[in-house]
Amino acid sequence: MNPTRSHDAPLTVGGLDPHLFDVEQRYAPTPTAAGGVTATVTATYRGAVPAQGRLRISVGLADADDPYWLIPGLFYGENRPADNHRRYPRFARAVDEPADPGRFVSPAWSFRADRAATPAVFVWGASGGLALAVDERSSLGLSGIGFAHEAGTARLHVDFPYVEEPVSYVGSQEPAAALAETHLWQPGERHVVQVCLYRLPADRHAYAPVLRERHARSATEPLRPWVAVGEAADLAAYGLHRWHYRPDPAVLLETAAFDREFNDNVKGLGDRGAMHVAWVSGIPYAHALLAHGRRTGDDDHVAAGAAVIDHVCANLAPSGTFWGQWTAARGWGQSWTPVRGGLHARTLAEATLFLHRAVRAERAGGARRDGWLRAVRSNLDVAVRNQRADGNLGSLLHAEDGRMLSWAGAAGLTWVAALAEAGDLDPTYLESARRGGDYYARFVDEEFLHGAPEDVDLAPTSEDGYAAILAYVALWRATGEPRWLETARRAADWMLTFRYSYDVHFDGHTLLGRYGFRSRGADQASPSNQHLHAYGLICLPEMVELSAATGDPHYLDRTRENLACFRQFIARADGDFNAYKGMASERYYQTACFQAKGMLLTLSHAWSVGVLLLGCEAALNLPEVTW
Repeated sequence: MNPTRSHDAPLTVGGLDPHLFDVEQRYAPTPTAAGGVTATVTATYRGAVPAQGRLRISVGLADADDPYWLIPGLFYGENRPADNHRRYPRFARAVDEPADPGRFVSPAWSFRADRAATPAVFVWGASGGLALAVDERSSLGLSGIGFAHEAGTARLHVDFPYVEEPVSYVGSQEPAAALAETHLWQPGERHVVQVCLYRLPADRHAYAPVLRERHARSATEPLRPWVAVGEAADLAAYGLHRWHYRPDPAVLLETAAFDREFNDNVKGLGDRGAMHVAWVSGIPYAHALLAHGRRTGDDDHVAAGAAVIDHVCANLAPSGTFWGQWTAARGWGQSWTPVRGGLHARTLAEATLFLHRAVRAERAGGARRDGWLRAVRSNLDVAVRNQRADGNLGSLLHAEDGRMLSWAGAAGLTWVAALAEAGDLDPTYLESARRGGDYYARFVDEEFLHGAPEDVDLAPTSEDGYAAILAYVALWRATGEPRWLETARRAADWMLTFRYSYDVHFDGHTLLGRYGFRSRGADQASPSNQHLHAYGLICLPEMVELSAATGDPHYLDRTRENLACFRQFIARADGDFNAYKGMASERYYQTACFQAKGMLLTLSHAWSVGVLLLGCEAALNLPEVTW
């Protein structure tokens, strides 16, 4: 990709009164494989009295009647399917749908930069695309990024300092008044800002080299994990067993409160009496606890992990699959869905995948788990039986009779991983995985994977990326076919759009700021759930395998960062960051969403502790890799 000259896509500098400000632009090629130019803009205030001012730098793309947008971790295409029941910002062309900011619908959006995993905004039209990228902050404060569409022209812009338009999304289903930062210019004051501009080919995947370049620019400070991998594993196993495990019946409670006095006095608001079979609790983390117990000789951890899996496997739904969730109040029941009797495909498939891995691990150690294996086969048989002729494995099935209730989205993609890894049990499983892989590859090619988590309906999420990596690495491992490796590579690049490539600035008076939390390596959960989370560790071994198979060290480097990031804020002792030993939060607030920036959710989640344990155990089984 050749460097862009300034006259190829001229930048427009606005927002400042030209009678009061002198503005100078200089352009220089960006000396990287991604190409592009760096624009240096100098603004000097010539007014006689202090004045407010915001600098906006923009660029237009004329052949964009039907644009595709990308703001990493924040905005993907239209971003929210029209029929998605959960509200958050959505793009709609004016010719298709009138703007309705009250419902988060608009042809133009502006955001604060710390909402983005990489502060950059991309657009593609009929013949190619453009991108603008900035640093999170400048001397004018927190930067902003955004876009607008009108009459077939797409415009990208960056703001110094940021302003959000038309409204702000802060996690609520109702919009907040637009957030903004202002700067009061003093007479004679001068500021210099930089913007990188890229011209892109028509392939939407052309974001990948740009994001690699931006990561390389930002990844200059050393990683600072608090503990080594082995110690992190020990802490996570302790926390999972001490705070989340309950023996009768054997479950891993989904949440445990940091504040034990509050939890004990206000029942039900901290320790959640519930366990999903996978996703936010259940089999994957019981498997991790069991594996840790086997490796370290901890009989209590072995017994607890096995007991949780026994409990799940002994209570299949009438459909032949697992149930979605156990609760203390109602026992076994459906998934988190408003559809009565619905069981979510991704949750069932993830439970099956990790159950089979547990069976194999136990067999390698000399333990037979016949009941577990029967549960694996029962779930896989239902998946194969329901699969459509085109390969779609479905998204939601009925707990009683197993009929498919929804085929929407890509929630069924995790079945591909479970089926591909079970080809040794029955060759029809691998054939089903191939057909599923072919069907769901369109979501990867279109750069819009969505539907994996139960709680955000059909939103695009980082968890969709993890599911795709699990699926396509498994297919490549099972078949050796290069097409699956290429799809896995593209899926990994898409997943990495959610991974923070820089360390967010936190004020020193906040908890994350005071502890020096480094966000590089953490993932934005989704455009709907704008907080950092650790779930990417679930596919740590697949990312290492992908790096080796492609000969591309970038995937290993980003995985190292992921594991290093979440070896911060695993409580090392009672009282560490107001938690108890072995606790880990689900949410790190890096922007203005749900909570104030710099805060930490004071709940330990079984999956947050569990994916750290899974990742650490996987890393310890890869002695050839330096972590």
